[in-house]
Amino acid sequence: MSKALPTRSENYSEWYNELVKRADLAENSPVRGCMVIKPYGFSIWEKMQRALDDMFKETGHSNAYFPLFIPKSFLSKEADHVEGFAKECAVVTHYRLMNDPVTGGVVVDPAAKLEEELIVRPTSETVIWSTYKNWIQSYRDLPLLINQWANVVRWEMRTRIFLRTTEFLWQEGHTAHATSAEAVAETEQMLGVYATFVEEWMALPVLRGIKTPNERFAGAVETYCIEALMQDNRALQAGTSHFLGQNFAKAFEVKFQDKDGKLEYVWGTSWGSSTRLMGALIMAHSDDSGLVLPPKLAPIQVVIVPIYRDENQLARISEKVALLVKDLKKRGISVKYDDSDAYKPGYKFAEYELRGVPIRLALGMRDLENGTVEVARRDTKTKETRTYEDIVDHVETLLETIQQAIYDKALAYREANSHKADTYDEFKEILDSRGGFIYAHWDGTSETEEKIKEETKATIRCIPLDAVEEQGTCIYSGKPSSRRVVFARAY
Repeated sequence: MSKALPTRSENYSEWYNELVKRADLAENSPVRGCMVIKPYGFSIWEKMQRALDDMFKETGHSNAYFPLFIPKSFLSKEADHVEGFAKECAVVTHYRLMNDPVTGGVVVDPAAKLEEELIVRPTSETVIWSTYKNWIQSYRDLPLLINQWANVVRWEMRTRIFLRTTEFLWQEGHTAHATSAEAVAETEQMLGVYATFVEEWMALPVLRGIKTPNERFAGAVETYCIEALMQDNRALQAGTSHFLGQNFAKAFEVKFQDKDGKLEYVWGTSWGSSTRLMGALIMAHSDDSGLVLPPKLAPIQVVIVPIYRDENQLARISEKVALLVKDLKKRGISVKYDDSDAYKPGYKFAEYELRGVPIRLALGMRDLENGTVEVARRDTKTKETRTYEDIVDHVETLLETIQQAIYDKALAYREANSHKADTYDEFKEILDSRGGFIYAHWDGTSETEEKIKEETKATIRCIPLDAVEEQGTCIYSGKPSSRRVVFARAY
């Protein structure tokens, strides 16, 4: 049996890295900063993707695909956008290699220099808005509601699988509207889609809010976000939705003729979530024994392990299990019967615990005689014995119970680690001793925000959408403030 994982309390970072590797989710690739997502990890991402894609389509969006390469000149059309991404761009300068006649190695062919350098997609606003110019002429072409599933490249110096990689997978929505109000409504609607997905599928409570100008997406007028709290009391941004105003429409001359025949610039939005959600899923719920997966996203919801001494016993158990598997699948429950003889039951129990399978069923000869099944929950590690006759109904109900229990546990954790601070000393004491979300007054200036970040490494995660008016003074400057914002150290 493999050795135990590092514990979260001893070394959270090492625990995370080892869990990603040992649970067979992903591994580092030969290219620095990139990852190989392994089949088990990718099957979780596929379930995320499928659920989100259904939600996008229910809200009227269609999928399309746009080029990986973006002409360098496109980025310079929107000043804030290029400034925001310039340091992360990978640039293609040549299109051919050749053998070096001196060394015999492979080198870039100097004769194959591109006339215009290409940026490997860090985000797609520019190439998409250049395309929308050809797609939009009249108010009848609006709203244009497009999403794409793709990979992007942002050159990172410090990387960690799923959380921050040079290449990652994501979806990015890009919409165009006739009015500012419609675009803002779209931005808020998609934030709601993300929040619903993260809470109902990932079983992870989130704060909904608006980013400060310092933290706003490059080129956006307003950035909405959802923020989640991990078990090391650091925040993780789980999705963003941006109101772009007319910035990209003006940069790429995207106009439409309104009902009165007047030419107007369209109003835009963009919104995205990525494989970073995989990191959030791991860090929010898992324990020192391995993954804890919400049933809605678990590739295997139920595993059945036979306990037997010889082939005759296995055959008798397997005959009974075959009917059980059939009945579970009829309910739409993903189930695996592990009757392999490569490992003993104890090893299998530990492996499926490591992989976060929500429910484990075990059947031995005594169970067969008694008409019972042993049921083990991954989230609480509790066991019980149920009758064979009611096991399918029980499993179906138990999966729903586990989904809710995982959410409730994460919510209780967040509430226990959310604090108010009224002075800078109190703020720093909470940050250093406990961490978590800290609600504190801020004077609204970028200068104060930067000073706090520089001195404590804490950032304003969001201005909560449900923040109440509350007169106070900024913890740093002492200037008046009308509401609290949420600070945290973050990934």
